[in-house]
Amino acid sequence: MDFQKIGLLKHDANRSFAGYTMFGTLFGSSVRLVDNQGHEVHRWDLPGTFGGHAYIIPGGRLLCSVQVPTEIPLNVARGGRFLELSWDGEILWEHTDEAQHHDFRRLPDGNTVYIGWRAMTDELASGVMGGMPGSEAKGKIYEDYFRIITPEGETVWEWSTSKLNLEQYPISQGLHRGGFCHANTVCPLADGNFLISFRNLDMIAVLSPEKNGLIWEKRNHSWGRPHDPQPIDGGDRILFFANGACEIPAPQRSAVVELDAGTGEEVWRWEADIPWSFYSHVCGGVQRLPNGNTLVCEATNGRIFEIHRDSMEIVWDFINPDFSCWLKTPTRKPSNITYRAYRYSADSPELSGMINT
Repeated sequence: MDFQKIGLLKHDANRSFAGYTMFGTLFGSSVRLVDNQGHEVHRWDLPGTFGGHAYIIPGGRLLCSVQVPTEIPLNVARGGRFLELSWDGEILWEHTDEAQHHDFRRLPDGNTVYIGWRAMTDELASGVMGGMPGSEAKGKIYEDYFRIITPEGETVWEWSTSKLNLEQYPISQGLHRGGFCHANTVCPLADGNFLISFRNLDMIAVLSPEKNGLIWEKRNHSWGRPHDPQPIDGGDRILFFANGACEIPAPQRSAVVELDAGTGEEVWRWEADIPWSFYSHVCGGVQRLPNGNTLVCEATNGRIFEIHRDSMEIVWDFINPDFSCWLKTPTRKPSNITYRAYRYSADSPELSGMINT
C-alpha cells in the first residue's frame, strides 16, 4: 500500500467510543498509546524486539513479549521473553521460554497462560495430514502447547496438540507443514476454559483444562486462517477476525464475524463496501467496545479502525505511523504491521489515574 497519509484518518466524536488505543509495530521496539485525536499520550520502550502481542492490565501495567534467540525455525509473532512493565517501564515480572509465540494472558488467580512451539517426533509427524508436501520447517513439524505457569514460573498445567487424533485434523490446503495447528489465541473464559484459534486448521475451539482436551470446535475453510476469537454478549457469541486468505470467495478479503457460541453458526458479519479493500492475510484482531462498536486491527496495513454498532460505518480510522518492521523481502522496505490493538476508556481499571487530561 502507498500510504498517502498516516496517523488519524477519521474521527466521528459523536459515535466513536472515547478512549485510548494501544498498539505496537511487529518486530519494533515500543508500544504506544494514542487518544482519539491520534495524539500519542504514552509509550513503553521495550528491552528487545517486540514479539507482537501486548495489552494493558489494571494499574497501567503492560504485558508484552520480546524476542529471544532460539533454534526453532518459525518466526511469526514469536516472543520468548514475556514481561510485565510498570507505567514507567520498570520490569515487575518476567518469564522466558524461547518457544513462546503469539498469545499469553494473565489469569484471575495471578497465573499466566501462554502458547509455545515444540518439535513433534518423526513418528508423530508422520501422522499429520494435509498441507503442502515437503514444506516442513527444516524437516520438522512443530506442535503447539498451552501452558499455565505460576508467578514463580512453575508449570501447573499443560496440553499439546499432538494429543488430538491427527487424522481428523488435516492442515488446510496450500499451507506449509512447519506448524501442525499454528495456534494464535488463548482467551480465558469465565468458566475456566480457553477459547483458542488454530490458523492452519481454519478452526476455533474451546479447550478445557479440567477435561484436558477440546470440548467444542468449529471449522470453516472460508474463514481463511482466523485470529483472535473472544466471547461477547455474556458468552453467547464469539467474535473473531476472519482473514480470508483462501481461494473462495475471490478476490480475497477479510471480515469481522460473530458466531453463535452454542451452534457455531454465523450470526453477523462485517466486510468493507469494496470487500477486497479490507484484507490482512496474517495476524489481525478485533475488540467489542463497551458502547457496542467494534475495534478492528487490519494487521498487514497497520490500520486500526472502529465500526459503528448500528450503521456499520467506520467512525474512527488510524494508520500506525511507526514503520519499524523490517520484513525479509527483496526490497527490504520497512512496514507498520500491527499484530493487535486495544482501546481502553480513561476510567477503566487499566488506565484510571494514569493519564493527566
